[in-house]
Amino acid sequence: MSSYILVVQIDVPDEHEAEFNRLYDGEHVPNLKSVPGVKSAQRYRLEDQGQDMLRYLAIYELESPDLPQTDAWQKAATTPGWMGVRQHIKTLRRGVFKTI
Repeated sequence: MSSYILVVQIDVPDEHEAEFNRLYDGEHVPNLKSVPGVKSAQRYRLEDQGQDMLRYLAIYELESPDLPQTDAWQKAATTPGWMGVRQHIKTLRRGVFKTI
């Protein structure tokens, strides 16, 4: 397992959920997984409503905590399709965590 993970939580309105999932699974995750230093990516959907939890969770295993700030990551993360659906995201939380 990598020493760092990027955790992303997202909530999207119901009317944009199908497009969001299509682009996240078909474009966004594959693009980010192709960035050097990304070891893996996995998505989850909330099943048991927890306090202050958002509907979707993505976890990316990273070689470096700075990877999301690199040009390669930014290029992979800002495709026209993804940027179109991103405008519909209600809430987005993200953070990089280090193994302890």
